[in-house]
Amino acid sequence: MQSVLLGRVLALLWVSVACADVLVQPDFEAKKFSGLWYVVSMVSDCKVFQEKKDHLLMSSATVTAMAGGNLSVHMEVPRAEACNQMDAEYLKVGSEGHFLVPALGYLDVRVADTDYRSFAVLYIYKELEGVLSTMVQLYSRTPEVSPHALRVFQDFYPTVGLQDDMMVLLPKSDVCSSRGEEAP
Repeated sequence: MQSVLLGRVLALLWVSVACADVLVQPDFEAKKFSGLWYVVSMVSDCKVFQEKKDHLLMSSATVTAMAGGNLSVHMEVPRAEACNQMDAEYLKVGSEGHFLVPALGYLDVRVADTDYRSFAVLYIYKELEGVLSTMVQLYSRTPEVSPHALRVFQDFYPTVGLQDDMMVLLPKSDVCSSRGEEAP
């Protein structure tokens, strides 16, 4: 038990050093970030992600700003057989736009870039099955991503060591058809 705890403490210390170069959106405003987002593209060095990326579908996240800078996020993730829904609290750490999400194994989440109206780029450093990995997600207010947003995303992820062959544009799905098509 002590070795597991020590390992996690060392991993968190390493995360704080390794992620120090990833900036957060200047003057991040949680209220403006709130609302419906579609996860239209992802890139990651995670082995599990790489094995499954060709079968992933576009998901959605409904974000609500909470007191103290935290975010409440309701996710709808389509699978071939059903719509998986989950809720997670993004806990503010440090500056606005910087979060920890223990429920998902996300050790470091940063809103790296957003215009609030059409796109956001999220940097995620996570632990899955005891392995640390980096993921970057492109959020869009609509299922169709703008060329500008895609360019910002593609310019960002190489700066954190991710490569084009690790990226997937997610196809739309009607499995989670309860979500609206318009941003609030």
